[in-house]
Amino acid sequence: MSIKKRFGMGMMSAALGIALIGGGTYAYFSDTETTNNTFAAGTLDLTVAPTEIINIDNMKPGDSFIRDFELGNGGTLDIDKVFIETDYTVNDPKGDNTEDFAEHIQVEFLYNVNNLDEVIFETTLAELKDMTPEAINQHIFYPEFGDKGLPAGETHDLVVKFNFVNNGEDQNQFQGDSLQLTWTFNATQKPGDQR
Repeated sequence: MSIKKRFGMGMMSAALGIALIGGGTYAYFSDTETTNNTFAAGTLDLTVAPTEIINIDNMKPGDSFIRDFELGNGGTLDIDKVFIETDYTVNDPKGDNTEDFAEHIQVEFLYNVNNLDEVIFETTLAELKDMTPEAINQHIFYPEFGDKGLPAGETHDLVVKFNFVNNGEDQNQFQGDSLQLTWTFNATQKPGDQR
């Protein structure tokens, strides 16, 4: 056998040896497991029905109107607190108002138990607009919901009485006026749990 063939055979033997040694170095037992994990967020879904709580024409001082509406939790998470923000605009077609019409509209939030209405909180629309949502929650919703909040799938009735206050003085400046009231309800979740 020529030197070239012997050299070639030696190289192939060396390469085979290295491959076997290298392959043996990485031979070991192994096992693999896979976990499947899901993170799904819950939902908060505060509902208000009806969406138009009051629509009154031809009011006069001394008139009162009781309206009932329902707050519901259509989500999957419990609602901790409900905040209400009040906004309104007064339409004064004659431009003769020297006072805010909303100062003459009294709002009473009522607690309804066995048809006996008890006032939870009383204020005017003007004062309600200036209050912080947190303060309103303390006065209106906390007595109703307490620490339990509004659990998922439950509803709660809220009864409100609106009074056009007759202050015994000349209120002619409000004749023909109108007031557009907007209440925005905001719900917050309960604190997170460690599970």
